[in-house]
Amino acid sequence: MVYETMSPKETFALGEKMGQKALPGQIICLNGDLGVGKTVFTQGFAKGLGIEEPVNSPTFTMIQVYEEGRIPLYHFDVYRIGEPEELYEIGYEDYFFGEGVCLIEWSNLIEEMIPSDRILVTIEKELEKGLDYRRVIVEEA
Repeated sequence: MVYETMSPKETFALGEKMGQKALPGQIICLNGDLGVGKTVFTQGFAKGLGIEEPVNSPTFTMIQVYEEGRIPLYHFDVYRIGEPEELYEIGYEDYFFGEGVCLIEWSNLIEEMIPSDRILVTIEKELEKGLDYRRVIVEEA
């Protein structure tokens, strides 16, 4: 499925819509260049789960857990990971196969660690269509 958003507000709304439909055990892989809107999408996704607290990328901690929504959100940002095996140190399997939904920013860096049953979300810019234009491609495995 391909979606087009024309503003951060629309990207947030698309994330919120996906969050409302999220199910326990799902893994959402979120990829795109720096500054493309992954965090905005994630904030909308969290809102769709009913999470009201501020959501920011856990770039330096690798994972942030939000438990106040209808299901827990395990928000990973693996941008700064050195080796995919670093995930063992944080007990990633407890999250990947837990009761909540995983959203993994920069998942392409740890592809070999992610189960094949996942949803891939890619956000792309196309400057010819405007600074805030985003193409959001959602692929279910």
